[in-house]
Amino acid sequence: MSDPIALTVQDAVCLFDVSPPFLDRVLSGARRRVLRAVDGVSFTVRRGRTLGVVGESGCGKSTLARMIVGLQPPTAGTLRLEDMPRADGSLGRPRVQMIFQDPYASLNPRWRVGDIVAEPIRELKLLQDEAAVQARVAQLLETVGLAAADAARFPHAFSGGQRQRISIARALATEADVLVCDEPTSALDVSVQAQILNLMRRLQAELGLTYILISHNLSVVRHMSDDIAIMYLGRFVETGPAEEVFAAPRHPYTRLLLETIPDVQRPNRDRQPLSGEVPSPIDPPPGCPFHPRCPQAETACREARPALEAHGGREVACFLVR
Repeated sequence: MSDPIALTVQDAVCLFDVSPPFLDRVLSGARRRVLRAVDGVSFTVRRGRTLGVVGESGCGKSTLARMIVGLQPPTAGTLRLEDMPRADGSLGRPRVQMIFQDPYASLNPRWRVGDIVAEPIRELKLLQDEAAVQARVAQLLETVGLAAADAARFPHAFSGGQRQRISIARALATEADVLVCDEPTSALDVSVQAQILNLMRRLQAELGLTYILISHNLSVVRHMSDDIAIMYLGRFVETGPAEEVFAAPRHPYTRLLLETIPDVQRPNRDRQPLSGEVPSPIDPPPGCPFHPRCPQAETACREARPALEAHGGREVACFLVR
């Protein structure tokens, strides 16, 4: 039996009005300009699994992450967290929390680590007794590989990897079931990245956490993800099990992305570089948005936008796959 669904996103859209002020538009005759950051995204994530969302900068990954945690309201569509069984057998609404890209910017430099981790416990009234709160903080710090005594220190006294561990401890303090990880290791050294990723995998196995991993690092995504979604200009262009997508990519954009991964076994292999720039989401090209950069583009690609359709256990938005 498959795991229950933790998160369902249906036709999510996020638009930003970037038009000049109304009077300027009247005087200059300019039209309204709308940026389509997320343009009709649908997916489900099952409990205890990791969905990796990959794409170039500006494709809408971080906007999607902010929508999931409620920091950015969707313009249209629905984002629903499914009820999950609790330890007492009852069903409860799961909590969702975010791990941000910059661990230092997301921590209050004036607060001690103990207060940072304890804040969600106090605000959500998860524990009433202050002694129990302090004990829970010490437990969480030890869970992420820090010492209980670190609660008395300030964030500036820690390294980048240790700060990210504090951010993870704060996320776990909310008793969250779903963690949205927005580039959680991109600001860290490679060796520290491995430590944080291994910590996240261990916590997922122990606590049954569900991850939505936002990243442009394909190696990190392959290491962490059960399923993967390739995002381009606000839409998913290919989704499916991570190993299948890496082994046999079907969308031309996915293939070109995977070509950027270094291969120590074949360092001099022939590779086709990903050329051109991502089109503006304010004025996207007609038809398939990837066709100006696609080496296999045909006439149909310039005239109509392909829908995300099922093909052999995966979903691909490309006329060529047919």
